[in-house]
Amino acid sequence: MIYLNGKWMPIEEACVPVLDRGFIFGDGVYEVIPAYSRKPFRLNRHLNRLQHSLDGIRLKNPFSNEEWKQLLEQVIASNEGEDQYLYLHITRGVAKRDHAFPLNVAPTVFIMSNPLLPPPAELLVSGASAITALDNRWIRCDVKAISLLPNVLLRQLAVDVQSLETILIRDGFLTEGAASNIFIVRNNILLAPPKSHLMLPGITYDVVLELAATHNIKHEVREIAESEVRTADEILLTSSTKEIMPITTLDGKPVGTGQPGKMFAQLHALYQNYKATQMRGHVSDPLQS
Repeated sequence: MIYLNGKWMPIEEACVPVLDRGFIFGDGVYEVIPAYSRKPFRLNRHLNRLQHSLDGIRLKNPFSNEEWKQLLEQVIASNEGEDQYLYLHITRGVAKRDHAFPLNVAPTVFIMSNPLLPPPAELLVSGASAITALDNRWIRCDVKAISLLPNVLLRQLAVDVQSLETILIRDGFLTEGAASNIFIVRNNILLAPPKSHLMLPGITYDVVLELAATHNIKHEVREIAESEVRTADEILLTSSTKEIMPITTLDGKPVGTGQPGKMFAQLHALYQNYKATQMRGHVSDPLQS
């Protein structure tokens, strides 16, 4: 069951007009929110990021945070599975084809749920492979826009060679993955590229850095040169649906020992414990206390 413009229906019955600006121009934003044990994870952070994206394309938020929460609770309740991931999709609505913003047009709002499956156990044990490519996307990557063709093409490069992800390099420095954030480890220090307009501010990215700070793990947020990526002791991939995963092969060459490292093992265990604590219904967030 999905939500579309105030109505609930099976996804097979959902449709939008061909003049929807999301279809015509890719004029819209989206958000992905994991829900564990039917509880959205870090919901306020996700809704704040949604607001940032809406502000970035000058589109008024159609709902308050409380209204979003109620809608998402209904979506979760209407679908099977204790663990789900929620997809929110907002466009500028239906209007005649014209680049300029239409006036007095209601936005299109679409919400659906899919099963949230844990990362394959074998990849957590052996690690995954990735490739690198030049980051040729637009320069507002901090906006979670639905016009994802550059990301699609970059991610397909990895799929073509049976790799998990494409790690992006712009002007000689790491930005992120085609659909993820990327950390590296060098000399037992966790390194993360700084937030900017050239990368999406990941929710899991934030959790990892907060866990590192809380548990006295040495870490730095700074520009990371391509050469540092290629000679890293470990590479870690993070996203809301993949959580934390080790990259053990890059462009066909082993990363470090070619096996998941100590930093991955520590952060993965901390993340799972933190997630379980939050899903048990604790009101306070130990990372924010």
